Amino acid sequence: MEAGETLVTTGLVLQELLQGFSGPRSRELIIERLSVLPFLAPDRGDHIAAAEVRNSCRRAGVQMQTIDALIAHLCMRYDLKLLTCDGDFRQAARIHPLKVWE
Repeated sequence: MEAGETLVTTGLVLQELLQGFSGPRSRELIIERLSVLPFLAPDRGDHIAAAEVRNSCRRAGVQMQTIDALIAHLCMRYDLKLLTCDGDFRQAARIHPLKVWE
């Protein structure tokens, strides 16, 4: 972020944040702050590939939620580094070429 990198998000991230907000002020701040970021919109192929990401993680003993698998796939497809504090993504990065911000 300091090096002028482009930040992007998805509707999935926006939705998850809004589902966890507390109060109207938080809701408005989330919407306002994320409104300046470009959105990646998954297509049919992304959903198909994300299912394989989830399935291969599961076969390797790594639990991954459906939405997280789609986020991970989008990051890999667009060669993006994922900013997260969710340890499941770090586990998935052992199986897939997912870059996770340290």
